[in-house]
Amino acid sequence: MQFDYSDRAKAYQTELLTFMDEHVYPAEHVYAAQMTDAGTANFHPPILEELKVEARKRGLWNLFHPHADERWGSPGLSNLDYAPLAEITGRSPDLAPEALNCNAPDTGNMEVLQLFGTDEHKEQWLKPLLAGEINSAFAMTEPAVASSDATNVQLRMESDGDDYVLNGRKWFASNALHANCKVLIVMGKTDPSAAKHRQQSMMVVPLTTPGVTIVRGLPVFGYMDRAGHAEIQFQDARVPKTALLAGEGDGFMISQARLGPGRVHHCMRLIGMAERALDLMIARAQSRVTFGEPVANRANIQDWIAESRIEIEMIRLLTLKTAWLMDTVGNQKARVEIAAIKVAAPKVALKVIDRAMQVHGAAGLTEDFPLAQFYAFARTLRLADGPDEVHKRTIAQTELRRISPDWNKKK
Repeated sequence: MQFDYSDRAKAYQTELLTFMDEHVYPAEHVYAAQMTDAGTANFHPPILEELKVEARKRGLWNLFHPHADERWGSPGLSNLDYAPLAEITGRSPDLAPEALNCNAPDTGNMEVLQLFGTDEHKEQWLKPLLAGEINSAFAMTEPAVASSDATNVQLRMESDGDDYVLNGRKWFASNALHANCKVLIVMGKTDPSAAKHRQQSMMVVPLTTPGVTIVRGLPVFGYMDRAGHAEIQFQDARVPKTALLAGEGDGFMISQARLGPGRVHHCMRLIGMAERALDLMIARAQSRVTFGEPVANRANIQDWIAESRIEIEMIRLLTLKTAWLMDTVGNQKARVEIAAIKVAAPKVALKVIDRAMQVHGAAGLTEDFPLAQFYAFARTLRLADGPDEVHKRTIAQTELRRISPDWNKKK
């Protein structure tokens, strides 16, 4: 394994860092002002469209997409090449990912449509998503069941002639309240009598489908996300059978294919978030004076800085190893590393952000700095795309089988 980035990744890093310095960071206060002036959380600020135009002009577009396509500016980067770029975008999570058309959940939905969509799906939904003209949401989690076990989903998708009729309720459908959201990818149950992992299917459902109602946006730590975490009611919502992705019973398989890369992308961005928090912690500690000395002179603050650097480097190395394995042996064989980094990255980011908040004093709790919002985001990621406990279960079961392949049969 090489411990240096490829020349291609370095070139994109240089260009992206320049873009961040010249355009993204200066736009943060514009973004905040436009959101405040709008008076509503679910507003699409014009500054984002300006950033998208500039990013595309610079060739910083669809960097996440593993398939090279000149039409959509997709360079076809490996996971390992994309890792340092996703990290950089994590330094400004409200702006940078979407400016590059690399924001979740659109990235995962685009990969699903690329891998499992029909030609009609690709023409109607994938092309405008790749062009950054629309946004999408992913509806899997449900309020009435423990959705950490995806086989629990209860939303029914019942066959009726040439259609499926959908009934049920979803929540935490991120992006569904985005001003440009046009389509949902929905996971539900088509055959309750089938084998446990063959009961579920996924379908493409336009947000304007009669019977699809957004009940509310869910606040997280008091924040109403611009793109929203929506609770959605499906009541006799009818979609044509052409809405089906892959085949009936393939929903669980699609979910696993979709969530692996998405989990790692989140971890890549969390590293960037932790790095910015560390930078802010250091700057604050050097500029504030207590009892006649800069706060940075205090032993406990130096300990926090040192521990933060050590921990960030640890999760970066695990993230890069995971990306490398995904590239070389595939997502399935990298499942333990994917699970491990999904547990480790949010925890480290939370530690670093919490230390930075403490050094900032009361200011760290306000919107004058991005730290409180960073904390809410990182804490959410201990649940999003599967809670820590499910990923630990994956790791533990693999370890148990390593020592005793038949351990599970002895119970």
